[in-house]
Amino acid sequence: MVMKGLTLRGLEVFEALARTGSVAQAAEITGLSQPSVSQQLRNLEKALGTELVDHGRRPMRLTQAGRSFLARAEAALAELQLAQSELAVMDLGHLTTLSIGLIDDFDNDLTPRLATLLADSLTRSKFKLITLSSLDLFEALAAQRLHMAVSAHTGEVLEGVVEYPLVQDPFILVAPKGAEQPIQHLPFLRYAREQLISRQIEGHLARQQLEFEERFEIGSHLALMAMVARGLGWAITTPLGYMRAARFHDGMEAHPAPFGEFARTISLFTRNDWSDQVPQEIADMIRRLMQSQIVDPAVAQVPWLSGQLKVMG
Repeated sequence: MVMKGLTLRGLEVFEALARTGSVAQAAEITGLSQPSVSQQLRNLEKALGTELVDHGRRPMRLTQAGRSFLARAEAALAELQLAQSELAVMDLGHLTTLSIGLIDDFDNDLTPRLATLLADSLTRSKFKLITLSSLDLFEALAAQRLHMAVSAHTGEVLEGVVEYPLVQDPFILVAPKGAEQPIQHLPFLRYAREQLISRQIEGHLARQQLEFEERFEIGSHLALMAMVARGLGWAITTPLGYMRAARFHDGMEAHPAPFGEFARTISLFTRNDWSDQVPQEIADMIRRLMQSQIVDPAVAQVPWLSGQLKVMG
C-alpha cells in the first residue's frame, strides 16, 4: 500500500528539484507556482519522514536519503510514462500496409518499444520497420519504398514531404574521462564523411573557421565512442549518440560543445499524400517514448542538458 501523502505530483516536483537545484526552475518545469513547489516538497518529506534536500543550501542539494530516494522516484516516473505511452495505442487497423524507417540511434530502447506498440495497433496490416542511415532513409522515402521515416533533418527543403519535429538533439563534445584540455592534447575522431552527422559537424566547424588534423574517420558510432573511452581522442556527437554508448560511459564524459551551440532536429517525415491523422498520432507516440526513454535519462545523467535536449511539438 502506498503511504499517505505520497503523490505523483510530489514525485514530479522532487525529480525536477533534484535535476535543477532550483525552486524557480522546478516550478517552470512542472507548471506550478514556486510556493506550490515548496509545499509539494514539504508534503513528500513529511510522508517519508525524512528530509530529502538540504534546505539551507542554494542551489539545493540532496541529502543522502534524497539521493537514495531519487533513483526510485525516477524509475517509478519512467514506468508511469511508459504505461501512458502503451495505453495511448492507436487504432491503425484500417491501414493495409505501413512501412517505417528509423535511424539506428534508437536501436537500444526506443525502436523495440515502438515496434511493439505499432504491431499491437496494426491488427490486419502488413507492417515493415527497418533501420538505415539518415541519407538512405530519405532516398527510400523519395522512392516510395517507405511511408514514413524518422531521421535527422538534412537542412534542405524537401519537396512533397511533411515534417513532424520530434526532438532537438544538441551537439556535445565527448572526451576520455579525466582528460584535461582534450582538444589541445588529443586528436579529433571524426564520423565518416558519408554520414549526415559528419556533414553537419564539419559544416559547423567550417563556419567557425576551425580546422583539425584529418587522422581518424570512423563509420561506426559505437567504434568511435569506444575509441574515446580508450583515450585515443575526442569527438563531437549528440546526447542520443552518447546515451546509446552507455557501455563506454565509465571511460568517457560529456561536455558542452566549445565551438558555439548547435543542434540537429530529429523528425518524422512522410509524403504529403497522407490524408488522415496517422502520421500525427505516430509522431505523438514517438515523442512520448523519446521523453521517457531518451530525454529524461539523459538529463538525469547530464543535468546541464536540461533545456537543450528536448522533445518538440
